[in-house]
Amino acid sequence: MSGQESRLLGQWGEDRAAECLRKKGFQVTGANWKCRFGEIDLIAEDGVYLCFVEVKLRKSAAYGTAAAFVDRRKQEKLRASAELYLVRHPTELQPRFDVIEIYAPQGTDTKAPEIFHLENAF
Repeated sequence: MSGQESRLLGQWGEDRAAECLRKKGFQVTGANWKCRFGEIDLIAEDGVYLCFVEVKLRKSAAYGTAAAFVDRRKQEKLRASAELYLVRHPTELQPRFDVIEIYAPQGTDTKAPEIFHLENAF
């Protein structure tokens, strides 16, 4: 898979994840927020929580769940990025880290991908 194809697939997955969050009543306030520590895929709020969301897209769970790929190193990068975000964007909302797993066996041609929203994942 080329770099361009990978980016398009990643964007497709993040679009599905944002749609899932909106259906659950969240307002997506940021996407692909970058800083010196890394990138936060989605930032969403529901009036109580400010969620920093990592989106993981896989064809299947044959080699482990998608969330299992959010290892300790990735969690540390997300925490550092979220801390910087909060310094720049103060809020009264409670921060939370979520993971959205997307299983799409046919990639962007998958008509009904399986989507799991893991709240307070780490």
